[in-house]
Amino acid sequence: MAWCFEDEISPYAERVLGSLENASAIVPSVWPLEAGNVLLVAERRKRLTESASNRFITLLSDLPIIVEPEPPDRMIREIFQLARKNRLSTYDASYLDLSMRRDLAIATLDERLMAAAKQNHVELW
Repeated sequence: MAWCFEDEISPYAERVLGSLENASAIVPSVWPLEAGNVLLVAERRKRLTESASNRFITLLSDLPIIVEPEPPDRMIREIFQLARKNRLSTYDASYLDLSMRRDLAIATLDERLMAAAKQNHVELW
């Protein structure tokens, strides 16, 4: 979501975005709600206008991002336990879980999620 805010853009975020020209990203089922919430909060805090949010949603929709469905029972049991074990939110644990199950590198700027990835032998993108 750093791509949405000029003051949060980093070389790392730009490289991740650029990598989507040749590859797809796989995200957990919570991702669309998280992305939408970031935009809503930014609108409420006057960081984004409604039209800027709509443009960003169009950008996201055009990216090769695959949302992986997850059974609710697994989310409340296994991902909850992973979150507890790694001191993460269940949202962040869903990204870690996906990376672990699919043997994928994880792209994140979140320090706590990076630490949990390292502890669980998940490659950082």
